[in-house]
Amino acid sequence: MDHSGMPGMAPAVSTVDTVGAVLFIGWAVAMWAAVAVLAVGNRKAVKPWLYKLAVGLVGVGVVGQVGHFQEHVTQAGYWIAHPYAPAWMTPWADSFARGLGQVDAGKPALGMEILHLVGNFIFLAGLVGIVQITHRVAGPLKSRKWARAGVWMQGMHGIEHVVLTASVALGASRAIGLSTWFGAIEPGPALTTYRVWWHFVANAVGTVILGIAVYHLWKEKRAVKESYGLLGDVETVAAPAGSEEDSASALEPLVRR
Repeated sequence: MDHSGMPGMAPAVSTVDTVGAVLFIGWAVAMWAAVAVLAVGNRKAVKPWLYKLAVGLVGVGVVGQVGHFQEHVTQAGYWIAHPYAPAWMTPWADSFARGLGQVDAGKPALGMEILHLVGNFIFLAGLVGIVQITHRVAGPLKSRKWARAGVWMQGMHGIEHVVLTASVALGASRAIGLSTWFGAIEPGPALTTYRVWWHFVANAVGTVILGIAVYHLWKEKRAVKESYGLLGDVETVAAPAGSEEDSASALEPLVRR
């Protein structure tokens, strides 16, 4: 949200703010690096470790979106209690924003825009992870269908945040995008209301899509594991060819003679 209307000077940036910002960026970079590894690996021979990587990517994406969505829930809740107040963020989100804002201290809103940009791309990486983990399965999968829908929606939401962040970084007096009516709404309660609820609805819909995709992925996990050769390995270990039990069964008729 646009905090430019908040009274008082911005608090000093602490070491905790800086470390948190670096770790947050590192989180996003690591997730997209995993996406790249999966995209390349899924075009080559099956490697079971790719399955574990994809599961980790999806899991971290879910955790990230839970944290991201709760931020929008608390913002909406604060608006309900204080509809004419400036937009509010949780203390930890403010900390990340202060750390990220060091990129250009002369633009107070830039850190917050970068924060939401990175958060949305963490969410997008989790959705892409579901598409990647189901890539080898032939035939339709509900999890893949829902994840692809989520990728399209969250991709457009991500572009919105790219535009918002770029406009502030390039010196616009206010963020420009669909959620600010392209800068036409003056800063104040109207802009706060529109932007808070625009992003709340976008994240609510995206989170529901993610939840449905994960639910179906759990139901379809056997087919996914089979596509990575994992279930076949278990069956081979459980009943290896030429085992002692097989030999004993073969010799049993001879003993009876």
